[in-house]
Amino acid sequence: MVRQTDRKNSVIRSIDWWTVIIYVALLSFGWISVCGASYDYGDADLFSLSARSGMQIVWIGTSLVLGTVLLLLDDRLYDTFAYVIFGILLLLLFATIFNPHSIKGSRSWLVLGPLRLQPAEFAKFATALALAKFMGTYGYDINKTKDFLKTLAIILTPMLFIVMQRETGSALVYLAFFLVFYREGMTGSVLFTGVAMVLYFVIGIRFAEPTIWHTPTSVGYFVVFILIQVFSSAMIGVYCRRWDKALLCMGVCQGVTLVCLLFSFYVIPFDLFWVQLSLCVLLMGYLLWHAMRTRVHNYLWIFAFAAGSLIFFNSADYALNNVLEKHQRTRINVLLGLEEDLKGAGYNVHQSEIAIGSGGLEGKGFLNGTQTKLKYVPEQDTDFIFCTVGEEEGFVGAAGVLLLFLALILRLIHLAERQQTTFGRVYGYCVLSIFLFHVFINVGMVLGLTPVIGIPLPFFSYGGSSLWGFTFLLFIFLRIDAGRNLIKT
Repeated sequence: MVRQTDRKNSVIRSIDWWTVIIYVALLSFGWISVCGASYDYGDADLFSLSARSGMQIVWIGTSLVLGTVLLLLDDRLYDTFAYVIFGILLLLLFATIFNPHSIKGSRSWLVLGPLRLQPAEFAKFATALALAKFMGTYGYDINKTKDFLKTLAIILTPMLFIVMQRETGSALVYLAFFLVFYREGMTGSVLFTGVAMVLYFVIGIRFAEPTIWHTPTSVGYFVVFILIQVFSSAMIGVYCRRWDKALLCMGVCQGVTLVCLLFSFYVIPFDLFWVQLSLCVLLMGYLLWHAMRTRVHNYLWIFAFAAGSLIFFNSADYALNNVLEKHQRTRINVLLGLEEDLKGAGYNVHQSEIAIGSGGLEGKGFLNGTQTKLKYVPEQDTDFIFCTVGEEEGFVGAAGVLLLFLALILRLIHLAERQQTTFGRVYGYCVLSIFLFHVFINVGMVLGLTPVIGIPLPFFSYGGSSLWGFTFLLFIFLRIDAGRNLIKT
């Protein structure tokens, strides 16, 4: 029997203090950035509760208390009540859909007097716990269709509720959990399929208008069809071990395409769309025929990949122009370079790029940023707070912040890999995947490299919900890690 006092002392000694130090450092730099982004010349006090910098201290203080409480709880509680916590957060998400309070077009906030909370931020750690619990059950295999579909349901259910709250950006964060699937044995073909779909969308939409050699053939459509043929042919060699058939399919498709392209250029100009579509259909027929003849299921999966690629590509343009909201469509067009719109959808990114560029190597100094002081950058203390770092602290400060986040990610990988249970490992990878997604997308959208989807930078963006949500994510994992070697009584 281990006494409770000895157990608490063991937990304190087992806490990964390096991660706690990184957490405190990020909180400190985050508060400095909030000060720089929200301070106006003439403000009386940075610590006043009437100022956003003062309120951020309150959020930081309560987060530290919250983190301490999470560390004092028994780590077995998180495993035991994982589904209960997930169910409670799902009910909150569902109830928020009918919230009468709309903030900037979103119904994702619960308003309780002066306090505003966003359940979507807390649903991240709840979903991570539920995933870890389910994937840690005996006999679980992510490559079994039944288990994989149940795992998808755990992720897609909160995503659906959040989308119904008109908070698409927060919903997209849940796609980060697919990195966990890959770590737990999901075949790389799923990840490859996702990358291929992104390539189809970007190339097909971005280069839909330019034509090849003054022929009627669209560059975007031409390249996408070539990619579908090459990817499908290569998969025959990789997954069916028949490189002779792979090279034959690739050679026939590209040979016919080249002949038709030369004919269109030198003889009679015509659109190669139907030729390439026919080649893709013939390739799919060839795959289906081989699947039926040889009973090798991999041919069937490659057929599904090729068919899915065609359906996705031909529906992408329709979805962009008829399904997405106008502001979402404009953001994608601006990102792809199809529109400039410096006074509309591209305004935020353009101003943030000016702010970061004006910081130079060493920055303009604390509270001396002109772009932020003159309020040129919208949401500069929330979604676009990284531009404040770049303007006031320069390249050196921005690089330092990114190195801190890199240290946190690497530390989380180390902690996740040393877990002795599947539950602890899966939850750890869920945590680092969420942090990685937030940092990559937030910094990318500030620099104009990723779409503007409105998600906070962890520990930097102003607000209590996101800060508490990230604290829940991190400190639950630290508590699970601290208890990995303790004797359970």
